[in-house]
Amino acid sequence: MILVTHALVGAVIGKNINNPLIIIPLSLVTHYALDSQRHGEYLDKTSKFGNTWWKIALDISAGFLFILSFITIKDFDLLRIRNILIGSFSSLFPDFLTLLFWIYPAGFLKKLHSFHEWVHRYFFSEELKWSLKNALNDILVSLLAIIFLFL
Repeated sequence: MILVTHALVGAVIGKNINNPLIIIPLSLVTHYALDSQRHGEYLDKTSKFGNTWWKIALDISAGFLFILSFITIKDFDLLRIRNILIGSFSSLFPDFLTLLFWIYPAGFLKKLHSFHEWVHRYFFSEELKWSLKNALNDILVSLLAIIFLFL
């Protein structure tokens, strides 16, 4: 899944659950559950941080721009805002660890990266090339998350 989708789903979790000790693990588990589904990726076997950073920056900026706009429109209290941000950041954390692995490919990061690749059962296959067909799950999950954010 793209970062926007993970950020939105984590925000929904944070909006609807008051306990960070539940938000964090639930956001992490949800991240891996979403990544196990067929989805589009803008990364491929040749992706390196040097030629991908702008896509990552655009993706994460779009997610947080939407979440911050939503927070502003809904005028939540500080506790709810904290929980939304905790959920959003927690749901992005596995991908942050992947970024760290690209920079420092060793130790526990290698094990976490291997698990993350295993979860992406379609990783680097035809099912992950960026196309409308492969991105439908991203689109549907993101739309559902937006709906649940506004409910």
